[in-house]
Amino acid sequence: MPWGDVPRAACAAPDGILPVNKDAGVTSHDVVGAVRRLAGTRKVGHAGTLDPMATGLLILGIGRGTKLLTYLSGKNKTYEARICLGVRTDTEDREGEIVSLPDARLAARLKTLGGEEIDAALRKFTGRQMQVPSRVSAKKIGGRRAYDLARAGEEVRLSPRPVTVESFLRTGPAVFSQETVPGFATLEFPVSVRCTAGTYIRALARDLGEYLGVGAHLRMLHRSSVGGRRSSRALGVKQYAQMTAAGRPLPVLPLSAVCKTLFPVVYVGAEEARALRFGQFIAMREPGECPAGETGFPFAAYTEDGTAVALLSARGDKLKPCLLLTP
Repeated sequence: MPWGDVPRAACAAPDGILPVNKDAGVTSHDVVGAVRRLAGTRKVGHAGTLDPMATGLLILGIGRGTKLLTYLSGKNKTYEARICLGVRTDTEDREGEIVSLPDARLAARLKTLGGEEIDAALRKFTGRQMQVPSRVSAKKIGGRRAYDLARAGEEVRLSPRPVTVESFLRTGPAVFSQETVPGFATLEFPVSVRCTAGTYIRALARDLGEYLGVGAHLRMLHRSSVGGRRSSRALGVKQYAQMTAAGRPLPVLPLSAVCKTLFPVVYVGAEEARALRFGQFIAMREPGECPAGETGFPFAAYTEDGTAVALLSARGDKLKPCLLLTP
């Protein structure tokens, strides 16, 4: 592992969320395993897998924080990527085997591609659309992961699914490179993508290449944000390991802070908080605070001292606890 030996915490970390800036060459599960040692608990999970090749923001839940991962994984995401036109691979990224060798016709076509044509093609893939996931994705087919079937040489057929790409922009010049295939110049350029959860950036690169008639794959992928959280403000496992080795606590974001960024907030009195902890319903009310774009259920119930009590759903004219946040 790029971070070396990982120390084990002397005591368990508090419940909450830990953003991690993932290194290249490790799986999301590797990161979870390392943080289990650093947090001193096995109750650690993540919100949204990143491929081993990819870097960037991986949101981890610790303890009761794992209960919020479903909501965090559904947040919009932003990626920085580099697309290579002219070569297809069997994994749709740089780690796969080349499946279509370039020829003279393809070389001639690449030379005609300018920035305006590329930008116009990128715009074709913005908005709501049906996307066929990558054949090496974690989607299940008959109980087996698509990437397991692909690596076993079996046929992989995945159904299109709706996604929304809010923006798909070229962020630098398109330049020729011979790094992928010696002696053949592919055309590469960086892009920024803002999209809904479940969008495959490799599939965007693949489909862009087919639309332009030259094939494509992904050379680099970095997840720069999930919701309002950015990779630039997250530390890597190595930095967290140094903190643990020095006896310093991990900077876990407490549930009381995280929930206010995810859900509309209602305030409850002491007796209502007690009722919620026993699974009882309380009277319906309008939320007092709402994060941008969040107006529906669940609501997050807080006491006046700022303690997050539970997530609430509607049951008739009552509010029902659907997830306790504090015992």
